[in-house]
Amino acid sequence: MRADRLVATLLLMQARGRVTAAEVAAELEISVATARRDLEALSAAGVPVYPQQGRGGGWSLVGGARTDLTGLNEPEARALFLLAGSSAGAVPEVKSALRKLVRALPQTFRADAEAAADAVVIDPARWGQHDRTRPGVVTLLQRAVVERRRVRLVYERAGLRSERLGDPWGLVDKDAIWYLIAGTERGRRTFRVDRIVEAALTDEITTRPADFDLSTVWEEVVGEMEQRRSTVSATALIAAELLPVLRNQQGRHCEVDGPVEDGRIMVRVTAPTPRMIAQQLAGWGAEIEVLAPQSVRDELAMLGAQLIERYQS
Repeated sequence: MRADRLVATLLLMQARGRVTAAEVAAELEISVATARRDLEALSAAGVPVYPQQGRGGGWSLVGGARTDLTGLNEPEARALFLLAGSSAGAVPEVKSALRKLVRALPQTFRADAEAAADAVVIDPARWGQHDRTRPGVVTLLQRAVVERRRVRLVYERAGLRSERLGDPWGLVDKDAIWYLIAGTERGRRTFRVDRIVEAALTDEITTRPADFDLSTVWEEVVGEMEQRRSTVSATALIAAELLPVLRNQQGRHCEVDGPVEDGRIMVRVTAPTPRMIAQQLAGWGAEIEVLAPQSVRDELAMLGAQLIERYQS
């Protein structure tokens, strides 16, 4: 698109101070005639650029004028490219934006910035698991959030579908699972994006609450969700050397109380039901001892009896 070229040309002039049409053409992979027309278009649009004739001439920004797109110092530039570069391969728009930003950086920053852009690869799939594909509707929802446009959703939960109208306030990517935070006629709601069967933008413009902060709201959502998932607590003992493995498996649903006389560590494991705690701990066998409540011990005994019945020959 020509607008992209004009921005890239302006950033190139900012970075180099003076450019020729041939240099612009080589950098942007366009013809010299097209580059010359773009430079003239910038001047005609009121951008303070001017040509200098003769040997050593070219196009320059009047008085060293600058676009207000950089001002980054070297550590800031490196941090930006480390963060954005990891997604550039999957998102063509990010890759294109990084190319333009590199041209806008001072010459001394460019080598480090380009190296940073290729320094990190993010593999969101856990070992032994398939990579989660980002739902296609995310792009539409991102547009809705940015443009403040109301969306019409068909949402499926527990096999039932319903149509909703929502004011999109923000999106969250949690471990490759996307969530939409939206305002509805019933107040703020959180929608799991992979349960959105259909989504369409409406022409209605919405406003986001002035005091809305996405990070703060998401912390509240996570806290509420974790509380609902922690309604049952079991007290158990585990060997100290195995504690890191259990904590990695259970995450925030495992709290450490401390060591007991025999050297084992007392922990508390939480889940929505006794059955779910038993299912999560049964694979540990005798490596973990559940002390209470009795409901979890009974579930473990039941699972053990079922396994013996199935596999004992």
